Amino acid sequence: MSLADSSQPSATTKRNIFVVGLDAFHLSELRTLPHADRYRFHPLFTHDQLRRSGQFPVRELLEEGGEILRSFPERVDAVVGFWDFPVSTVLPLLRANRGLPGPTLESVLRCEHKYWSRVEQARVIPDQIPDFCEVDPFADDPLSQVTLDFPFWIKPVKSVLSHLGFHIESEEDFEHAIERIRRGIRRFGDPFDQILRQADLPPEIEPVRGSHCIVESMISAGRQCTIEGYCYRGEVHVYGTVDSLREGAVGSSFSRYQYPSKLPESVQRRMADLARRVMRQIGYDTAPFNIEFYWEEETDRLWLLEINSRISKSHAPLFKMVDGCHHFQVMIDLGLGQPPEMPHRLGKDNAAAKFMVRLHEDALVTRVPTRGEIDAVQAEVPDTLILIDVETGMRLSELPNQDSYSFEVATIFIGGRDEQELQHKYDEVLRRLPLRFDTQSTSRGHRQTAI
Repeated sequence: MSLADSSQPSATTKRNIFVVGLDAFHLSELRTLPHADRYRFHPLFTHDQLRRSGQFPVRELLEEGGEILRSFPERVDAVVGFWDFPVSTVLPLLRANRGLPGPTLESVLRCEHKYWSRVEQARVIPDQIPDFCEVDPFADDPLSQVTLDFPFWIKPVKSVLSHLGFHIESEEDFEHAIERIRRGIRRFGDPFDQILRQADLPPEIEPVRGSHCIVESMISAGRQCTIEGYCYRGEVHVYGTVDSLREGAVGSSFSRYQYPSKLPESVQRRMADLARRVMRQIGYDTAPFNIEFYWEEETDRLWLLEINSRISKSHAPLFKMVDGCHHFQVMIDLGLGQPPEMPHRLGKDNAAAKFMVRLHEDALVTRVPTRGEIDAVQAEVPDTLILIDVETGMRLSELPNQDSYSFEVATIFIGGRDEQELQHKYDEVLRRLPLRFDTQSTSRGHRQTAI
């Protein structure tokens, strides 16, 4: 069965919206939008097609995707997407070929190319970003290119989910990280270069290719959050702030996203002001974005971590629970070239969270819950949605695109009255959920671990 929404008979009166990397789960969310009866959703490649080869099919997306759009017998009204690379960076090219509204490729890259983005940020908010420099990991002596003192972070100029991002305390840490980066960076770097070759790059950015890294000083001591917003006709709007709570040895692994934010309103207003200054500098327009910040409570200082040229699909159920609508509505409206209509605080819950269930060492998956068991837990613990990211017999080290310090094995969305109820429901879900692992111990053989 096609993922395209053809359930309504009067298809010619509907707006044809192509979604790059569409999958059944997110299609079900799109169909709950207030005006979903006005749209027909078409997959421009499914998510399974995007990840089937293990490589990023940039050429296929541009060539075959472009041909699909050209040969479509009806009007193409919008081309949208909510996945990170390569979806976020091919959208401007696909839209431009059809004359559809959206940001320029260069403005998207000024968000997504981590080094270029820092260069632009430094021009307008230099006191809210870390010291940084670029490094070629394939140079004879990469450490000689680093202009910062230990400790620092190193990460590719393009990756997702903190993939190949490392906390560096010493030369030994740096050498270990460079070895890992050299083995894995071209998976993102080579296809990212295909995009860069189609952009008009300034002279200082052109040499910094997809296989390069950025090194940044430490800014991650404070409370982390993400603002969700959009640009429309030169104006920058922020409609929500989501807290990001972290765990792990270096505090880099997300444990949950929680909405609405518990940060002071004055802090959220200052972040929105910084977002306006940066996004205007970047020249981004007619599209959604999200920006991650840290707030150091003791010093009252704000730091900008990174910019994403898309909505966060992870936050969509949280907006549905609290505000009454998945914020895919913002993406759809802007894709159609119109101002977004996003409700506020019309949902059934006062608070909502996405919990990310993690293990911090490799393990063999020995038991995952059946569909019936998941449905039973969701029925017993109301306002929950459980997604399992692993399969029986899988080793966690086989999972793609994980951060450098943990493995995400399940996702649990929960709505409730307040943070205390969210935590209580989460604990109850973990107690009832049959998800088990075999973790090898150097001293005692194997041990069974239950989540």
